[in-house]
Amino acid sequence: MIAAFEGWNDACQAASNVVRYLVKHYESREIRHIDCDAFYDYQVSRPMLCHVSGRTNLIWPQTTFYEIVLDEGHRIFAQIAPEPNYRWKEYCSQSLAIAEELDVDGVITLGSMFSDCPHTRPLPISVSDGNCQCEGDREYNGPVGIPTVLDIFAAECGMFHASMWVSIPQYLGSDECAAGTMRLLDALGHRIGFSFDVSELERKAEQWKSQASVLVRCNEQLQDYVTHLEHDYDLKQKADAEASLGAPQAEQLVKEAEAFLRQMGS
Repeated sequence: MIAAFEGWNDACQAASNVVRYLVKHYESREIRHIDCDAFYDYQVSRPMLCHVSGRTNLIWPQTTFYEIVLDEGHRIFAQIAPEPNYRWKEYCSQSLAIAEELDVDGVITLGSMFSDCPHTRPLPISVSDGNCQCEGDREYNGPVGIPTVLDIFAAECGMFHASMWVSIPQYLGSDECAAGTMRLLDALGHRIGFSFDVSELERKAEQWKSQASVLVRCNEQLQDYVTHLEHDYDLKQKADAEASLGAPQAEQLVKEAEAFLRQMGS
């Protein structure tokens, strides 16, 4: 089961749009819901007014679970919701109880975050797989969102668990980022052994990149900033490549690159 939550964990909706994309492009159906009243502050996650066929309807924040059939050999479940405001422990327990009802053997949480990265390079993606955590996970201490809490609860229940986070350039604001959604779909496809049709997202990602480049060209300060980010990105990529080849002094190169990046970000 994959899980994505709107809000703090969902920069440019890159994570929640993974679920929306799958629901739209593959055979899917709603199979479960979690009642919203106990978990949301309606002054934060407000209900929406909707008029359909002359009738007025209120759409309340809620958690929806989907069954998604990718092909004959691949069937997944997806959970999507605004991040709850209250009772996270109870919420996660209910979520995992539904997962167990569906015979789910593992949970993959998705997230996206604003970060210092250039739009001209592949967006950084961090994957934490079960007990084997990525470098960022080992170093991070601080506030977490509901994806991290659900991931930890899944581990405590003995489920396979993984998390996937994509970084979004913070200088581009809050518009949707198809490039980030594509990166998460690519990581998810690699995990489950499936190649997603992302042709529609490819077009949107190119448009996003072109619009970002126009914005940068119109602002000299922003140009300098992006050039700086590109330099940092390329330096780290070079150090990682050296490390993967086992070249002499590779470990030192990686440490120097990471120390340099931390210093620039402080």
